[in-house]
Amino acid sequence: MLRPYKRIRQCRTFKCEGGTSVRQFGRRKINWLLPVMVLLGLVLSGISASAAEGGGTSSSAGATVYVVEADRSVDSGLYHYLKRAYEEAEEAKANRVLLVLNTLGGTVSSALDIGELIRESKVPTTVYVQGKAVSAGTYISLNAQQIVMQPGSTIGAAAVVDGSGTLIDNPKTISVWTEEMKSAALLNERDPNIAAAMVNTSLVVELKELGRTKEKGDILSLSAQDAVKVGYAEYTAATLKEALNGLRLDQPNVVTYEPSVMEKIGEFLTHPAVMTILMIIGIAGIAIEFMVPGFGAPGIIGMLAFILYFFGHYVSGFAGFEDVALFIIGLLLLLSEFFIPSFGILGILGAASLVSGVLLAAPNPKSAVLSLAAAVVIAAVIVIIVAKRFAHKGVWHKFILRDQLTNEQGYRSSMNKSDYFGQRGIAITPLRPAGTIRIGEARVDVVTLGEFVQPNAEVVVIQVEGTRVVVRQLHENE
Repeated sequence: MLRPYKRIRQCRTFKCEGGTSVRQFGRRKINWLLPVMVLLGLVLSGISASAAEGGGTSSSAGATVYVVEADRSVDSGLYHYLKRAYEEAEEAKANRVLLVLNTLGGTVSSALDIGELIRESKVPTTVYVQGKAVSAGTYISLNAQQIVMQPGSTIGAAAVVDGSGTLIDNPKTISVWTEEMKSAALLNERDPNIAAAMVNTSLVVELKELGRTKEKGDILSLSAQDAVKVGYAEYTAATLKEALNGLRLDQPNVVTYEPSVMEKIGEFLTHPAVMTILMIIGIAGIAIEFMVPGFGAPGIIGMLAFILYFFGHYVSGFAGFEDVALFIIGLLLLLSEFFIPSFGILGILGAASLVSGVLLAAPNPKSAVLSLAAAVVIAAVIVIIVAKRFAHKGVWHKFILRDQLTNEQGYRSSMNKSDYFGQRGIAITPLRPAGTIRIGEARVDVVTLGEFVQPNAEVVVIQVEGTRVVVRQLHENE
């Protein structure tokens, strides 16, 4: 009896039971398997062809869109906020960021940082202008792949101004910013001359699509409809939903980016009103602490107010460690002024360091100066009121002798010499003009009016002023 594997080997050459050889069985199997494989291949190729024809729709189905709202000034805080939003969008492998923008502008440096962030992001950006995207907001919009505008919104007016809103006429500054705007426009094939007309007042630009010309001395701004006509906006959308529908994504997965709890706290603490209140509490609290003995509630509350001030600015991206360090150094210098005599030098340096730390941490130095000035005035009023109420207390009283040693209270700083007036004495030492005389049993230091008196000469007291006793020599006939 053959083993199974030997039987199989034998069947490969000879006939097996049933009268069919292995080779004959293989041919029959191939005869019906081949048509099935051909049919399956045709079906698969048909599916691939249909997928290729509708590839745009298939790839957009279920696309993730991150909606990020930016309704604020363009500053370093907005940059850090958008940076975190784009990082989250990239981690989620989003297909698009819809940046809802409404801003009157801000700092050029922050606009450049945000523009670079949009350009280098792996997720393409569509800016939806709600209201205004002027000045630095225009530059941010030009860096996006698409611009959608709400009817009634505007874009443009990107001239460089100072903190008071006055146009800067520095040719170098205008030239650099003009080139930045033109480069941003060219990124997505927008007319660079229009971007330049939004910056440079000296340019004359013909707007053929609008049937008008931007004259010299004017700054170009575009409405939503005009922006579409000149190719600066793809379409208009009255609502956010319309803006999303215009992206032509099939059933998009819309994710609204929500700032973190820390970001919300930072936004609250950096509000101008809250910022001013914190500075008032901080300045008044620390000043009042010097009016009560020990380190108590006023000092703690004042320190907490300043900690909250810098914490809010640090979380929002306005303040760095160097600003906090500068403030702490200023505070320590002010404290040192009370214990180390420096003729006011430490106090001046401390105040300058403290003020510098506060101003450098603020997003807008001009508004920070106004807030600080208001805080100083209000805190001064509070300090004066507290000083009158607690005038008998204060750390400086520990260094000042307040008791008065008067004669009425029985204190005598020295012997009362008024009784010597008119008395006579004998000079013990030469009086040149000062010396010593003897009056009774007492030795008294005296002076003359300039005359020289020999020892053993008789003198008389003619004047007593406190401890000063004035004498003159008696003559023989006296």
